[in-house]
Amino acid sequence: MQQAQAGHMIVLFTDFGLSGPYTGQMKAVLHREAPGIPVIDLFADAPATNPAASAYLLAAYAVWFPADAVFLCVVDPGVGGKRPAVVVEADQRWYVGPGNGLFELVQRRARKTRSWEIDWRPEQLSASFHGRDLFAPVAAKLARGEPPPGRPRDDVGRRPDWPDDLAEIVYLDHYGNAMTALRAAMLPPGAKLVAAGRTLERARTFSDRLSGSAFWYENSNGLAEIAVNQGRADRELGLAVGSPVEIASPERRNS
Repeated sequence: MQQAQAGHMIVLFTDFGLSGPYTGQMKAVLHREAPGIPVIDLFADAPATNPAASAYLLAAYAVWFPADAVFLCVVDPGVGGKRPAVVVEADQRWYVGPGNGLFELVQRRARKTRSWEIDWRPEQLSASFHGRDLFAPVAAKLARGEPPPGRPRDDVGRRPDWPDDLAEIVYLDHYGNAMTALRAAMLPPGAKLVAAGRTLERARTFSDRLSGSAFWYENSNGLAEIAVNQGRADRELGLAVGSPVEIASPERRNS
């Protein structure tokens, strides 16, 4: 039986949702092909059919995982079409999934990155479930320490036209907080955010604002997030994935 090694784990990042058979089917393949290697659920509710929004989330959250972690990523509206299947190595972490831009921000922010186009194919490959039939077996191979089953290709799946930071809501969490794809460290000091017609000032944390007050803060993964203290920002401000966010510079005072 394959024994887990330090740093070796498979991390799931998908838009499959929290119900239904898809995650379970992928995990069954991973258990068969890489027994003993832990499988971590990171996102099952990444922005559905939206590789662009998902790419910013993946880049923000992947950095918390150790070297040699293998990310099995499936946000794949083009499954069965012409988009390539890829493996990316970025800062010693591995990423397997569709070449539709999902790994663009991971690669762009990495100190060192390489990529391959997967040319291996299983005996049976569904046209609509590459997560189970193609990406899961490849992720298992990498977690076992095998080389990428493909040919090197540095430009595969890249989206150089995507911005470094995306001024949109990309995720709504269980509490109704609205996560943007803006890195808080990239915003000017004193910056305000404008969303759904509301101008929001920055707070350090929830308790710095009165109950019912809307604000933005730097979340634990470095992204600017909009919240309402003891409320739901999505409902109270009318926010959804894809809602635009504007960066408003602090007002200058006349001397």
